[in-house]
Amino acid sequence: MERISGRAWIIWAVAVGAYTVAVLQRTSLSVAGLDAAARLEVSAGVLGTFAVVQLLVYAGMQVPVGVMVDRVGPRVLVVTGAVLMALGQVSLALAQSFPAALAARILVGAGDAMTFIAVLRLVTAWFPPRRVPLMTQVTGLVGQSGQLLSIIPLAALLHGPGWTPAFLSAASLSVLFAVLAFAVVRDTPTGNRTDEASPSWSQVRHDLVSAWRHPGTRLGLWTHFTTPFASVAFLLLWGYPFLVSAQGMSRGEASVLFSVMTVVGLVAAPFLGEAVARHPLRRSWIVLTIVGSTIVVWTAVLVLPDPAPRWLLLLLVVVLAVGGPASMIGFDFARTFNPPNRIGTATGIVNVGGFFSGLVLILAVGVLLDLTGSGESYSLEGFRIAFSAQYVIWAIGIAGILRTRRILRARLAADGVVVPPMRDVVRRRRAARRGTPR
Repeated sequence: MERISGRAWIIWAVAVGAYTVAVLQRTSLSVAGLDAAARLEVSAGVLGTFAVVQLLVYAGMQVPVGVMVDRVGPRVLVVTGAVLMALGQVSLALAQSFPAALAARILVGAGDAMTFIAVLRLVTAWFPPRRVPLMTQVTGLVGQSGQLLSIIPLAALLHGPGWTPAFLSAASLSVLFAVLAFAVVRDTPTGNRTDEASPSWSQVRHDLVSAWRHPGTRLGLWTHFTTPFASVAFLLLWGYPFLVSAQGMSRGEASVLFSVMTVVGLVAAPFLGEAVARHPLRRSWIVLTIVGSTIVVWTAVLVLPDPAPRWLLLLLVVVLAVGGPASMIGFDFARTFNPPNRIGTATGIVNVGGFFSGLVLILAVGVLLDLTGSGESYSLEGFRIAFSAQYVIWAIGIAGILRTRRILRARLAADGVVVPPMRDVVRRRRAARRGTPR
């Protein structure tokens, strides 16, 4: 087994720390949603605009950021992203109006957009290929612990010292990691990308087109489109009002469920990473199984005429939590079907998926709540109608996965790689367990 250097672990630790803080900044408005509505005197639809605009900026920047990672290197983007998020959170801490707060969230979205792709590129550069799927999942799960920072200490600051100290404290963490990343992170074992010859813009355009045309990249995009959007909308904005106002939970109970969601994601990620490494030809089946489970549990919650029992809401946050690590499989498609010089570009294309679908759902829920007259009361009936918008997105995403998987398998077959149907694999395994010849 190839040895991983201590320097690689140090660089990864700083980079994943920067990503963890980015997740804190991204999700900081989720626990402050009700406080923001009161402070800025806005309705549900307007409140949803914060998350929609933030995610729109994030999703819209993914392809340009992916190109820039390949061109200038990840270190520059990690530092720049941390600085932008710090500026955004300082602005939000001082904001007294909706336009000022919206501008602050745009800065946060822009800085957040630069971080994750850059960190994944560092993983690819510093770790052996066999370890990259697992390290990608570990990076995601450690980064998602930033949700805990927003759920617990940030929420405590909001309900203690208040709005301004809470968001200034969040901003100070981004300043810290901007300094650490500048001092410690290096793009590759041989130095920084900016110390080497950057690819020409014509080569960049060629890499972008080539990455998009490969069905493996598009399968990654549809995987990321379909797996995390339900949890993105739940975590970033609508989960807290849904649990507190519609399901009758206390704020403390809701915070516990959010914490469980984060912990489950931490536990699930390494198992998914190892499963992907062991069964690379079954990645799409892993994705479809997780999506199907999420659909079943959400349906059970939404069809009930009364608030769901606590055990069912617990099951809901569990399946939503697995959607986050499952989305990382999309990046593994991008990595395995693209050469090193365009991995950043392909990763940027893939990363558009889940955040685009997430912002569509966030906007749809806010609009439907207002249309049903639930934009201020956050009633159970209003949320039941609003969350039904998920089924449209799931249907589009599953269709995209199945279509691009078929195209990719045809391309692999042309190259001599045959993926046997899942039913044949199951049949052979059953025969093996019975001891009959395969």
